[in-house]
Amino acid sequence: MASYKKVGSKWKATISWRLSDGKLKQKSKNGFDTKVAAKDWATELEYQLKHGANMEREITFPAYFDEWFKLYKESKITATTASRYKMIARELHRHFERVDIKKMDRRKYQKFINEYGQGHAPDTVKKLNSIVRSCVKSAVFDDLISKDFTQNVTLTWNEDRVRKVEYLNLAEIKQLLDCAKSNLNPHFTSRYMIVTAIYTGMRIGEIAALTWKDINFNWKTITINKAWDEHTRKFKKAKTESSNRIIRVNDDLLNCLGQLKDNNTEMVFKNQYGTIPTSGASNKTLRQLLAECQINRRGFHFHSLRHSHVAYLLSQGVDLYAISKRLGHSDMTTTSKKYAYLIDEYKAKSDDHIEELLENLGNKKSSSNLAE
Repeated sequence: MASYKKVGSKWKATISWRLSDGKLKQKSKNGFDTKVAAKDWATELEYQLKHGANMEREITFPAYFDEWFKLYKESKITATTASRYKMIARELHRHFERVDIKKMDRRKYQKFINEYGQGHAPDTVKKLNSIVRSCVKSAVFDDLISKDFTQNVTLTWNEDRVRKVEYLNLAEIKQLLDCAKSNLNPHFTSRYMIVTAIYTGMRIGEIAALTWKDINFNWKTITINKAWDEHTRKFKKAKTESSNRIIRVNDDLLNCLGQLKDNNTEMVFKNQYGTIPTSGASNKTLRQLLAECQINRRGFHFHSLRHSHVAYLLSQGVDLYAISKRLGHSDMTTTSKKYAYLIDEYKAKSDDHIEELLENLGNKKSSSNLAE
């Protein structure tokens, strides 16, 4: 039940309700310019009460996010993923430091997304929204709020922030591979990791996690069943269930990796310092190699080797299903989405070839040859 009272030139609203044990509770707010504004406030609170919101607890939106992260997420995610959550927390604190979660609405959140999207790429905005939505749904389950204010929000972003994925053409792949192999030294393993990425398309975490038990020199296979966390320097689960796989490899890669056995370490890429090269160290070596080869790819990094591997296989006519399984994707949809730009490129070439074949079909000389 709500009541209204004029205090001076302003209006005050009070709502009353009883707890399950019969105790009467009240919540008031004054300072409204009009009685209509006071009624709007009371109506919203009564709606939230009716749908189970907890009016007793007061907590800001960023504070609830921090609490939710520590309680439900922190112990279950990697350090890399945790850093993303902490980045999002900083953004929420910057925009909503003193905003009670009960006062959050779709309009406030849309304004936040609009502002955040001005300086960020589509993937970044989508990931932030996905994480925030999970948090808000938790708040609904906790009866702190009655509605999910992230629903039906329009995501906006800055297309200029989209990083174009770079990959190497066939000649450049061969050039980089030759350059990496030209000065291999078992004491410094970054080059070996680069050669492995070119030949397998494996993720850097999967490569770093390899032990000698994972490589079968007789059957020419590599078993991928874990990843390496460079922050904790410990093994972690593979990215997804489908990331666990066995792939065939070639003799040249096995011969290169065989050189590392002299290091007498359980892990394939442990260097003379007893550590696995980090992504930063591997990317530094990669940039040096690209410079030696005079290959200018501004946005090229270690993960781009995975894209280059896919580009090479597509150029050689390898079936998309086989590529998908080699990459450790759950299905071809994942592969086609991630590498759509490459598939479209080679589809255009295939379409040209199909057109040529069909043209030949209508050619009299061609038809005559088929009949023979």
